[in-house]
Amino acid sequence: MANYGDWQFGIYLDGLSGTRPPFPMTFHELARAAESAMPEEIWSYVAGGAGDERTQNANVAAFDRWGVMPRMLAGATHRDLSIELFGGQLPTPLMLAPIGVLGICDPDGHGDLLAARASAATGVPMIASTLSQDPMEVVAGEFGDTPGWFQLYPPNDLELEESFVRRAEAAGFSAVVVTLDTLTLGWRPRDLTLASFPQLAGFCLANYTSDPVFRAKLATPPEEDLQGAAGVWAGVFGNPGLNWDDLDRLRSLTKLPLLLKGICHPDDARRAVDAGIDGIYCSTHGGRQANGGLPALVCLPDVVEAVGSVPVIFDSGVRSGPDVVKALALGASAVAIGRPYAYGLAIGGQAGIEHVLKCLLAEIDLTMAIDGYPRARELSGDALRWIGA
Repeated sequence: MANYGDWQFGIYLDGLSGTRPPFPMTFHELARAAESAMPEEIWSYVAGGAGDERTQNANVAAFDRWGVMPRMLAGATHRDLSIELFGGQLPTPLMLAPIGVLGICDPDGHGDLLAARASAATGVPMIASTLSQDPMEVVAGEFGDTPGWFQLYPPNDLELEESFVRRAEAAGFSAVVVTLDTLTLGWRPRDLTLASFPQLAGFCLANYTSDPVFRAKLATPPEEDLQGAAGVWAGVFGNPGLNWDDLDRLRSLTKLPLLLKGICHPDDARRAVDAGIDGIYCSTHGGRQANGGLPALVCLPDVVEAVGSVPVIFDSGVRSGPDVVKALALGASAVAIGRPYAYGLAIGGQAGIEHVLKCLLAEIDLTMAIDGYPRARELSGDALRWIGA
């Protein structure tokens, strides 16, 4: 079986006939291209963070405080990037994190479907957002043989919450990820400066407008009055009163693996596992929700230690293959990316997302090869050294 890093040789061979890659090869070039391609309001929403974005930037910088320790003569001719997760095997440790405006990062408004198709083509699972431009059933229908997860923003209407979870299970999603750090909206100066919030304009609400429980709340069908539906959505989105006592109810809604996203404190992680939660998702929402906190990577080792063998998914600040390797070595079971693939979508649709994933997988693979770590699932803290600030 070919190594993911072998993809680079095709690029070099194409170069002999004057052909260069159609998309950028680095994150910073990708971001510049995406900014040029996206409308200002969408770029602000995707690229921006909370407050002065210190936490967003700290998430990225945290990876620089760790270095991979090279090991020689480790027999890394063939690398195995596969991981085990919830009793199954995935070909790589990568996942596509949920993004609430993914649908409109595509000029034609079907970014969720393009991401699902890229997921099917690459074997990298997608975590589909509640806030999608196409209904969850249509998105799930594009996954093929690649598993997909559904991310739930818990509404303050319990009947609607149950409907979403039941629909996700019936649609074929293989896990439900409950996001806990967006029970109310964070302070986002970039969006405030533009007075722009896409969902209030009716974007990315397809899971609501296609739901019978939500539709029953509307005086007029959303096909006739989308702005009115957006107003009703604003009244049900988020549940600031959600607490530990609600976990039993959430757990009872589905037999699928249930994960909690936004867990960063080890005590919270232990309490979640004690409550019957199947997995932890360590994340600071990419720095989009609360400013002034710790980088997610700093929290990861304590969360992993607290939960033992329970899977821990990680995101926030991942920009490169070595970032993924470092997160795995610090105990993550799988690593999700957000902004990089959203930018790939904006500049190249499905092909742009696949390009970003190929770049990341090649760099993960080559980092492991050159530094002497043949198997992703065997990465541990021994592979890293602390560099410091």
